[in-house]
Amino acid sequence: MIESTTEPLLVLAMDTSTDMLACAVAHWTPSADDLTVDVEVLASGDHLCRRQTNVELTSTALECLSRAGYSMADVDAVLVGRGPGSFTGVRIGIATAKGVACGLGCPLHGTSTLDATAWNAWLHGVRGLLGVVGDAMRGEVYPGIYVLDDEGPLRTFPTETVIKAQACVEEWAVRPDRDELILTGDGLKKYRNRFEDAGFTRYVDEDFWHPSSEGLLRAAASPDRYDPNDTGDPALVLPIYTRLSDAEENERQRLGLVQPKSARTTGVYEGLSGIHTQLRPMSVNDLEQVAKLEVEAFAGAAHEAWSEKMFYEDLSSPGRTWWVAHDQGKIVGFAGGMLAGDRLEVMDIAVSDDRRHEGIGSRLLARLAYDGQTLGASEITLEVHVGNDAARSLYESAGFERVGQRRDYYGPGKDALIMTAALPLSIDTDKVGDRPEPRASVRPWPIVAEERPAEAANAIAAAGPLLLAIESSCDETALAIITGAGEVISNVVATQIDFHARFGGVVPEIASRKHTEAIVGVFEETLAQAGKHFGVDTLQPSDLAAIGVTAGPGLVGALVVGVAFAKGLCAATGLPLVPVHHLEGHLMANLFETPDLEPPFVASLVSGGNTMLVHVRAWGDYEILGQTIDDAVGEAFDKVAKALGLGYPGGPVISRLAAEGNPRAIAFPRAMMHSHDYRFSLSGLKTAVITYIEGENKAGRPINVPDLAASFQAAVVDVQVAKAATAVDECEVSDFCVGGGVAANPALRAAYQHKFAKMGVRVTVPPMVVCGDNGAMIALVALRNLRAGVVAPLTLDAAPNAKLGEWSSPEAPVVSGPWPKR
Repeated sequence: MIESTTEPLLVLAMDTSTDMLACAVAHWTPSADDLTVDVEVLASGDHLCRRQTNVELTSTALECLSRAGYSMADVDAVLVGRGPGSFTGVRIGIATAKGVACGLGCPLHGTSTLDATAWNAWLHGVRGLLGVVGDAMRGEVYPGIYVLDDEGPLRTFPTETVIKAQACVEEWAVRPDRDELILTGDGLKKYRNRFEDAGFTRYVDEDFWHPSSEGLLRAAASPDRYDPNDTGDPALVLPIYTRLSDAEENERQRLGLVQPKSARTTGVYEGLSGIHTQLRPMSVNDLEQVAKLEVEAFAGAAHEAWSEKMFYEDLSSPGRTWWVAHDQGKIVGFAGGMLAGDRLEVMDIAVSDDRRHEGIGSRLLARLAYDGQTLGASEITLEVHVGNDAARSLYESAGFERVGQRRDYYGPGKDALIMTAALPLSIDTDKVGDRPEPRASVRPWPIVAEERPAEAANAIAAAGPLLLAIESSCDETALAIITGAGEVISNVVATQIDFHARFGGVVPEIASRKHTEAIVGVFEETLAQAGKHFGVDTLQPSDLAAIGVTAGPGLVGALVVGVAFAKGLCAATGLPLVPVHHLEGHLMANLFETPDLEPPFVASLVSGGNTMLVHVRAWGDYEILGQTIDDAVGEAFDKVAKALGLGYPGGPVISRLAAEGNPRAIAFPRAMMHSHDYRFSLSGLKTAVITYIEGENKAGRPINVPDLAASFQAAVVDVQVAKAATAVDECEVSDFCVGGGVAANPALRAAYQHKFAKMGVRVTVPPMVVCGDNGAMIALVALRNLRAGVVAPLTLDAAPNAKLGEWSSPEAPVVSGPWPKR
């Protein structure tokens, strides 16, 4: 589990999976044979903490260390409860623990919250057969039955599951040993009466229904759970999820996406092929294309092609995961696997001949592996023909190893190699953003700092203060490092587009899960990029002067992950925590294009979540002139793209199609163009587009998609430009700026330039790379806030509805260089 030693190791333990905030400092003393661990709790801070976990966790950890006579610098390892429990609660604990472990460069280990609850009962004298009933919300529970003897609890089940509370009552009620069951767990707060009605009479004292920090420590150190080979890699410590998100579950029940209403379209040119390849779960609507691709891909090969009926039957079976890669509705690849115990068996994978060597096979394999890991698999296996060199190369690059050979598997003289790999897979890609799945850290843990040449050490010191910034407000996990002179020396973004594409928009629960999985890898890559700038392998947390983080606005579950990780880093290193407003980041991204930009000016903030005009009277002094009363611009683009079956995100594909269409072909409304204020409305326009699609279909006329896209885009742009021009005129400013993801839209950028050139107004739009959510813009704001003394205590929580100007100071100077030309 950690480096072999018989000396006591100082362990910081925390669990936030339930209403009990469990936190303690303890000594772990491994035995001489490294097979068991003795636990001695030095200080504990367990207390009930409903909905305040992110506020209280880091301060509780520091208090426990202080009462034990230690500091963060003394910690040898961190332990965290992985759930199951409240999704947000589990992620707060894990993100905080990851931040602490990354800040200290020490191992992070995870263990089951159910096990910790059973151990808490054992610590209070319970012996015999124990039933743990964890609250899973929505009328469900996490059940687990243990045998408690004098040595501790022993599981009678392999993995955590979730079932309806009533189903748990009924299953346990028919057990032959039901009268021996002693019940515990926070699920009893809601469902004890049901168990009592079923005749259960034995219960642990209610004071001990939750997990405890000592229970957590003993659970991780127990002989049946202790793993001396656990490396303590924080990137691989993930929450225990026992069910899909609501969006995924609903999709599984639907068995896939229905065909868009715009059944017949024209004008989708071959030149657009490949611009929007996405992945999503296979549905029954895909089977005809999938079966055809199967025959084409394996024509003349040893592999016997599956029929459409075979695909249907397997897709309908439990324990299966099937994914397709599609490009604007055309299936260009697919893959499927079957869960068998703790192993995921890959059954089939194919990519269209004309789309090979694009990484599609690797992406599909990664999705199967991720599903398997989420469902509890620890390894992945497959068979491949001995002569299929391309497939073998793909699998070997992902970490598969040959473990056997099956003679005549594909027919006489056609042998199959059996290959297997541990999960998670290590699939190489060029960009972190292409691989948001959890993967092992690039460096071994615990971290040992490298010796540096004096020249590099001096250069790092001279560039200070170096500030690390974290952005996680929506569906990008982004980190960046900025120097004291305002130079961005690393900027890394991990995107989640593939995971949200099949839903036509961002699913908050999925976004939160992916942030938790990606953040350590992005942190490491960000430090490594900055290290290369100075000619060293990587920067260390000790090289940093402060941690900036987006505290709001945004999706609360997504924000929480970034804030918790940042606070963990600050608690570990003693660095100041600098809060940043997400929209102020988008405003200041314009400084990367125009470093001498100075207020006053008018800015348009246009993205998937915001559409507003802002009078920037001074940096930190903002007047919102008006904003959308319904949909944001980016949201409208996504919804129209979804209606046309073009996938998500809608902005880029609509923009590309519009470039080939006639913007005057269809007269869509310009909502609120003449409202004599600065409010916007996009909902009516979106409805008009959908109504047009339905009308054309009823009339039997094919839809010219480029013309529709161009007409829709023109309706959006006309209103945005007209209101912006009025605002610039009334505010009497000579500068206009744009911020947000939609600022990347070429037509919008060109329209602003054309309009304001006639008015003699300078237009600034950020470099394309910082239009979307990114860490660089957050770093720029954080550097300014740091100089103004705008720092936050470790009780900072996510503020999803933060007002523009919060955490800002009009007094601080702004320092930024132009975006580096690469």
